[in-house]
Amino acid sequence: MIKNIIQGALRTMGVQLTDYPKKSEQRQLKIIETQNIDIILDIGANTGQYGTHMRKMGYTKKIVSFEPMKGAFKELEKKASKDKNWTAKHYALGNEDGTSVINISGNSYSSSILEMLPSHEESAPSSKYVAQEEIEIKKLDTIFDTICGPNSNVMLKVDTQGFEKSVLDGALAVLPRVRVIELEMSLVPLYESNTLYLELIHFLEEKGFELHGIDHVFSNASTGQLLQVDGTFVRKSM
Repeated sequence: MIKNIIQGALRTMGVQLTDYPKKSEQRQLKIIETQNIDIILDIGANTGQYGTHMRKMGYTKKIVSFEPMKGAFKELEKKASKDKNWTAKHYALGNEDGTSVINISGNSYSSSILEMLPSHEESAPSSKYVAQEEIEIKKLDTIFDTICGPNSNVMLKVDTQGFEKSVLDGALAVLPRVRVIELEMSLVPLYESNTLYLELIHFLEEKGFELHGIDHVFSNASTGQLLQVDGTFVRKSM
């Protein structure tokens, strides 16, 4: 009752009172805990927002963050350097070892190797591309054993703006050694040739994972249409 009164008063000032951590975050931490995750591969780290968030949520074990853009990596590296269990890698992960060109968005975190479609830019004008940069790409299959031990309990967090399927395609050999995957999924086409949520769910089901949760990521502020979600997948018990 008291909480409802406080929420009502704060709402008149444009403030929303929520539980901390939120229920979705509590659920995510429970999955990490029950799966005994001791290393998170933070793929598409940008400036380290996810790693910082996980530390605030209470996760204390190893994080390895991957970010190919020079400017974003500089900020990421600075944050990771203050944490003995956080390592930053200056390259992207994909379905091949080589180089590519990434499109840099005005807000940085919407940057992608793929071309952005009007549906994305119209929903978030600050995401418009403003520059390009050549980057290095590696397959997770190539570098996995240099980062994860044979008994590691691994979680992948993949937030690569439409490039998620390419990341998974470059990890086919090591997916059996992964316990949890947190994957950003588009419900509608936002980037050229990006794989949509139903295909990603089906793909991971075929690889032995089941969907344990879905959380809001990005929606059209004008229409309310949901555009992107985070799906959390857990390896099925044998």
